[in-house]
Amino acid sequence: MTRNDVQKFLQIKHAWEQRELKDVAEIVGGGTPSTSVPAYWNGSIDWYSPTEIGQENFAKGSKRKISNEGLNNSSAKLLPAHKTILFTSRATIGEAAILEREGATNQGFQSIVTKEGVDVYFLYSYKHHLKKQALIKASGSTFLEISKNEVEGLHVPVPSGEEQAKIGSFFKLVDKAITLHQRKLEALKKLKRTLLQKMFPKKGHLKPELRFFGFTNDWEQRKLGELAATFGYGLNAAAKSFDGRHKYIRITDIDESTRRFLCSSLTSPDIDFEEAAPYRLAEGDVLFARTGASVGKSYRYVRTDGEVYFAGFLIRFRFKDKEAAEFVFQNSLTAKFQNFIKTSSQRSGQPGINAQQFSGYQIAVPNSEERERIGSFFSRLDTAITLHQRKLEIYKKLKKGLLQKMFI
Repeated sequence: MTRNDVQKFLQIKHAWEQRELKDVAEIVGGGTPSTSVPAYWNGSIDWYSPTEIGQENFAKGSKRKISNEGLNNSSAKLLPAHKTILFTSRATIGEAAILEREGATNQGFQSIVTKEGVDVYFLYSYKHHLKKQALIKASGSTFLEISKNEVEGLHVPVPSGEEQAKIGSFFKLVDKAITLHQRKLEALKKLKRTLLQKMFPKKGHLKPELRFFGFTNDWEQRKLGELAATFGYGLNAAAKSFDGRHKYIRITDIDESTRRFLCSSLTSPDIDFEEAAPYRLAEGDVLFARTGASVGKSYRYVRTDGEVYFAGFLIRFRFKDKEAAEFVFQNSLTAKFQNFIKTSSQRSGQPGINAQQFSGYQIAVPNSEERERIGSFFSRLDTAITLHQRKLEIYKKLKKGLLQKMFI
């Protein structure tokens, strides 16, 4: 997708009509063949349940299948491919996906089968507004549900067929870019998880399964505290509005998946900053959460603008050698370290680990050169993951902004 694609889209002149959904589509419910008749099941017809909808733009195949006999002996209907939007109507309401090949659903759907001249991707792109309307109309004491008649009455803005096609094609392009970056991001994360398990020794071993060429020696068992120059607890201070310079990092400010500082929640510590100087982070400091549900969550500080201070529920390790910081941080993401956290944090009340327990963690350590190679490798991999994460966020933000401008 290029800048020209966006510009062309923004130049479209809007002259739309407000219509009811029944004017542009047929609403079709689903059904379930009798489970006591084996001949009704394990056929070749896709048969969807609501839990399968919502993660992907297209429904490409269901978990369970029914036979032609099952279809004919139930209220399930065979829905056409590329014209149908599966729309959940029971319990989880308003999740949607375009049917990529013909199939059927259970009764948890009121599927939208577009009429002649209606662009299916245009209508699919309006799904968030349809969901909002559906949730308002939904009712039920056991679980929320919306009826066929109520779905038929949902409102949708309708431009000309030509404009629908252009808009649908544009958002299909945006969604394709989002999906592509999402898959690349997941592939990189999966690669990293695999390499973390192979490039650090498992418990009881002194050699990893996978190494850089030229390194063959056993690793040395050390305590984490022996690698550190200092370690200790953070500030016992309240957070206040961000003053533009002094950043305050707490457990909740560390993103669980990327281990990045969540700058969207910036605050400053409410304290005299001359007294707080010992709690200011320096390049390479590694933080560990010591209590609560996030115990063991780690963060490696990379210098940013301004000054960053860390809170009391975090423990800082400052290392003697610069290559040790990245090595230890990456080690903290391995299954071995997480098992240590799980075992050491068990308490009768809230889980927690103190600084001495962290310092006693037994870590297998190679020589300085191999530590640097491993740390540098994972640092570059993290950079690639972060870049794909940011691109994905940009595309999602672009789509959200354009949908807000188009569909009112």
